[in-house]
This record gives sequence, structure tokens and C-alpha cells, in this order.
Amino acid sequence: MLANYSRVSHDKRYRSVFANTFEQAQETSQGFINQYYDDEGWWALAWIDVYDLTKKPQYLAMARSIFADMAGGWDSTCGGGIWWSKDKNYKNAIANELFLSVAAHLAARSTNSARERARYLDWAHREWYWFAASGMINEQHVINDGLDFRTCQNNQGNTWSYNQGVILGGLVELNDAVPDPVLPATAQAIASAALAKLTDANGILHDSCEPNCGVDGVQFKGIFVRNLMALDQARPDPRYKTFFNINAQSIWNTSRNTKKQFGEVWSGPFDAGNAAIQSSALDAFVAAEASRSQGR
Repeated sequence: MLANYSRVSHDKRYRSVFANTFEQAQETSQGFINQYYDDEGWWALAWIDVYDLTKKPQYLAMARSIFADMAGGWDSTCGGGIWWSKDKNYKNAIANELFLSVAAHLAARSTNSARERARYLDWAHREWYWFAASGMINEQHVINDGLDFRTCQNNQGNTWSYNQGVILGGLVELNDAVPDPVLPATAQAIASAALAKLTDANGILHDSCEPNCGVDGVQFKGIFVRNLMALDQARPDPRYKTFFNINAQSIWNTSRNTKKQFGEVWSGPFDAGNAAIQSSALDAFVAAEASRSQGR
């Protein structure tokens, strides 16, 4: 979110946060590696975004190193895909969407050799073909949480907003690297389904866990918005701009306290604010501003 904010606002005040986080977070997870492949994917995408903003090579190098560990989570169980954790007890949507997105992002930023670019593209395409055939994208074009380990079929799990989001950014990047009309068309179908099925009558985005989404679930909506912003920049759609504006205005008008903290439920009223909730709300503001600055 801070990288996107810095990019949209042309504000350099927060760049020290990136360098500080790069150093301090490794005190608990050296190389940003831990037991969960999805955690690693979030870090990889973050450092790619910071690299795009700063052009400092250590951030891209870290993303490559993280991806190498993620790739170790791929095996033939259920025909492919990476595991959610290194315990190897669940294959789910988010870990594989992140794997796709990181691979596609790295392919587009491969500066060392054509062979390196081809390797990342191979992973991205392999992941996409597996994911598209896995059944996790259901008939309504929304994405269930994962696979039933016993049957390797869609487990009909919850359709979290972030699962509808990360895939959008991954498909945009993959299409930029190797254009294929199926990719943006699929992204647009998923985005349309999410806007139809995960919003209320006023167009405000919700997750089913509200108002108690825990320490990570409160970020899900911001992740969706951030990736929809990427799709909007690649394939502009007036519905996306309307969505950004409606949600940003609702947060500001109905889910804000006197300290300028924003709540978990974007339709209000304000409930509680913390860093994760704040970052999610700020994603909505950044997306609204980005669409406005594009002149649409």
C-alpha cells in the first residue's frame, strides 16, 4: 500500500519504511522465509513493488530468493500446485495465486538473461494451467478457498475477497509478459463476479467474517482493491472507478473516528482501528485517487 501511495502521490517521505522493514523483519524470518508459502508470496510481491518504486536491486534479488523457496512447495499431489504450508496438508487458492503472480512479476523484470525470463514464464504458465483446471474457480467465476485433500476437488470453502484479487494482478502481469486474450477476459470475469457477489446493495465490499476477521482477514478487502486497481490500469472499466469511489467515500464518511482511524466494516459504523485495518482502508483511498488521476 505504501509503495502504491508513494507512486500515486509522488510522495517520498515514507521510503525509509521500506529499508527499515527490509532489515528489521528479517530478525524473525531470515530471508523472509517461514513455514507458510503464502506468507512468503506476500513478501515477494511487496519487494517487487518496492523495487519498481526505488529501482534498488536488493529488493528484486530478495523476491527471486523467496520465489525459489516457494517453488520447492510444488509437487504432483492433485496434479500440481504448491502447498499452503510446509506441513503439506492443504493446497489452496491464495498460495497458488501468489505463486502465479510472483512468477509473472519476476518474468517481466528479468534482466539477467532470456533463460531466466523463460524459467519464470514457465512457472507462471504451469501454475495458471493447473489453477484454471483445478476447479477452484467455480461456475459463478468466484474462487473458493481450496481443494478437498481427499478428492482434489473444490472444497466449496469461503469466497474470500483476497482470493478474487490476487489472481487479477497475476493475470495482468502474465498477459503483459506474453499477451493472451484469455487472461484479461478471465480476470474481468472474476472481477465482475466479485463486484456482484461480494458487495452489498450500496456497492460496499464485505467479507463474511465481518466484524471479526482476525489479524489477517481485515486486510483481505484492501488486497482485492489493490489488485483490481492493477486490472483497471491495464483494462479500464468505469465500473471499477465507481466501485473505488463508493467504497472510499463510505469508509471516510461512515467508518472513521475523530482520530482519523478507519474501521474494519467499510459500510460503518467505526468499530476499531489497527495497522492492518488502516492499510486495507488506505488501499481503497489510493485506488480511488489513482483512477481519478487517470482522468476517468
